[in-house]
Amino acid sequence: MDSSQLWNNRYSEETYAYGVAPNAFFAEQLENFPKGKILLPAEGQGRNAVYASKLGWEVYAFDHSEVGREKALKLAEEESVSIIYDVMAFEHLSLTPDRYDMAALIYAHPPVELRSKLHQGIVQALKPGGILLLEAFHKDQLGNTSGGPKNLPMLFSEEEMANDFEGMEIISLEKVEVELEEGPYHQGTAKVIRLIARKPEEQREDA
Repeated sequence: MDSSQLWNNRYSEETYAYGVAPNAFFAEQLENFPKGKILLPAEGQGRNAVYASKLGWEVYAFDHSEVGREKALKLAEEESVSIIYDVMAFEHLSLTPDRYDMAALIYAHPPVELRSKLHQGIVQALKPGGILLLEAFHKDQLGNTSGGPKNLPMLFSEEEMANDFEGMEIISLEKVEVELEEGPYHQGTAKVIRLIARKPEEQREDA
């Protein structure tokens, strides 16, 4: 079974796999920045996209699951908001440079060989001064039953994130223990990595 089919199967279940409430870190951080255009890769069933739209953000999301997109658009309709949501696989990533005021990677664990390329593509898509938010499972999560990939290379470390987002101004990068309560697939104590970073403003060349 390929990855898209796995996620289509999961998202076809009656309940929302990770709930309909936004990720707590994501929701908290949105309050700290002025509204604008936000990019949400690997957005799944739309919980974060719909929440951001309700707050007044202009939302562009993508995922490689057709079923995820359908559930996200259904949730958006139920909440009377509008989101743009495309179906796009990580390996076919194509984003407009300097377009978004914020990008948020919430539990986006791409194949290891694509991770750095994906992360750099998202950096390029941010406007100068744009904000990156990331919450994902730390390598210390391996062995916990609260969710996430079951192979170590797909989990993240502080060093890997610092390298992937080299050139960004790191505001905060830390490992945190949290209690997840996000639908049936994120439940219990988890070790996560959280990153807040800013894309540097363009520097004017000396005359």
